[in-house]
Amino acid sequence: MSTPFIDREFPAPDVRPDASVLWEEAKQGRLMLKKCLDCGQVHWYPRTLCPFCMGDTEWFAASGLGSVYTFSVSRRVGPTPFCIAYVTLAEGPSMMTNIVDCDLDAVRIGMPVRLVFKPAVNGQPVPMFAPV
Repeated sequence: MSTPFIDREFPAPDVRPDASVLWEEAKQGRLMLKKCLDCGQVHWYPRTLCPFCMGDTEWFAASGLGSVYTFSVSRRVGPTPFCIAYVTLAEGPSMMTNIVDCDLDAVRIGMPVRLVFKPAVNGQPVPMFAPV
């Protein structure tokens, strides 16, 4: 039996000062990542210091493309089914997110996805992904 995507409420993110750029740029429809100025590694979740070498980092806009690394469809938690996944971004890191705007039974490992933003309960856009 097919499980359609149904809009649901998303909790408001905890906007910390060192990630304020991430959330401000999300309001403009951009996903921001951090890249280390010393080792060149890109990482998610953005941190002030590189988690690989403790070097300084800088912000840059992600392409918004990726692929599903792994996922789980939940049909028993609350009234609305949803899909949570790790998406490997085109830039390298993986992020935990939601897969939205699709038949949840059609989600597959390796499926190409694109960035979309869905509003949290407070209106803050939250990055999620939909099939390409």
